[in-house]
Amino acid sequence: MKVAFVHEWFTHFAGSEKVLEAMHKEYPEADIFALIDVIPEKERPAFLKREVKTTFLQKIPGIRKFYRFLLPIFPFAIEQLDMSGYDVVISNSHAVAKGVITGPNQLHICMCYTPMRYAWDLQDQYLSNSKLGGPMAWLARWYLHKIRIWDSRTANGVDHFLSVSSYISRRIQKVYRRDSTVMHCNVETDDFQIGAPAQDFYLAASRIVPYKKMHLIVEAFNAMPDKKLVVIGAGPGLAKLQEIAGPNVQVMGYQPYNVLLEKMQTAKAFVFAAEEDFGIVPVEAQACGTPVIAFSVGGAAETVIDGVTGVHFHKQTVPELCEAVARFEEISGTFDRKIIRAHAERFSTQRFRRDFRAFVEEKWRKHREAIAIKPIPVPRMEDTPKTLRA
Repeated sequence: MKVAFVHEWFTHFAGSEKVLEAMHKEYPEADIFALIDVIPEKERPAFLKREVKTTFLQKIPGIRKFYRFLLPIFPFAIEQLDMSGYDVVISNSHAVAKGVITGPNQLHICMCYTPMRYAWDLQDQYLSNSKLGGPMAWLARWYLHKIRIWDSRTANGVDHFLSVSSYISRRIQKVYRRDSTVMHCNVETDDFQIGAPAQDFYLAASRIVPYKKMHLIVEAFNAMPDKKLVVIGAGPGLAKLQEIAGPNVQVMGYQPYNVLLEKMQTAKAFVFAAEEDFGIVPVEAQACGTPVIAFSVGGAAETVIDGVTGVHFHKQTVPELCEAVARFEEISGTFDRKIIRAHAERFSTQRFRRDFRAFVEEKWRKHREAIAIKPIPVPRMEDTPKTLRA
């Protein structure tokens, strides 16, 4: 079985790349393809030390700075990758990777993080954030209309979809009208262990970009001046966050892993307000035995058990989050750090690798049986009608 992995682009090493790394460890001889690969040598994980096969986009000078603006030609570029020499093609996709072209004898499995959000249900939000106006806005809408057609068509080239959560499984069914098997993302739970007893502060950690709703968390704790909040993370919204933070809120910016781990282990609770497809960080917090106060839409609704490993809130508003914190403090004595840790281990990398390999091997076995060429039986003379014998 010759395997190939197809990834969208390598610009940094984050959540989807960690999933790809775990999958690749099960098939270490597999080739890796991507639109572009611009991760600096010093930041490259071990599995990317081998050559990544890229598209013509790789040759464009300075591509790392503006690759996102080339979305209109991504579908064409991904279709230029030659997959003909592989038995199994595994696309790792949240945009166009699933659009690689495969033949009828090849097995195509797609690990889908989400159908393209900016082309489907979040089109208006993305267009609003881009602040395009006039003819450019209409041009963008026309293009997104065309890419939705392409995206729907290429879903037919996938034999089996894997979804990173039940939430994404529902989106795949809505957009592509395809069933999918839920296989939650892997989390390096062994790197996060129960530490020292909890201290009197809450923790929020994330990239500081609008959809992560870090400003909502800070505003909520500004309204609760008797409760301390520590914020870790960097991003374009960092300066604004530091500006609005009250005296009970400490915005630390980017911090190395050992600082993040120590804060995660000793926080009273971890606060998570984003609507994520899966959400790795809340699971990392639970692996430390730390309960999570989580927005109950998206992956966190599946990874945080209300009243057992944390508390849910149902609207991304300051009053709703303040109410969730108050509820958490009322029942905080009922949380068991060992139970929270045990729950997080359900999402371990070891579990993911075992389930992923079993899935691929089973589908490949059934695929081989389905495409096996069965000889056409030669009819016997006595079975031939007399009128035809003459």
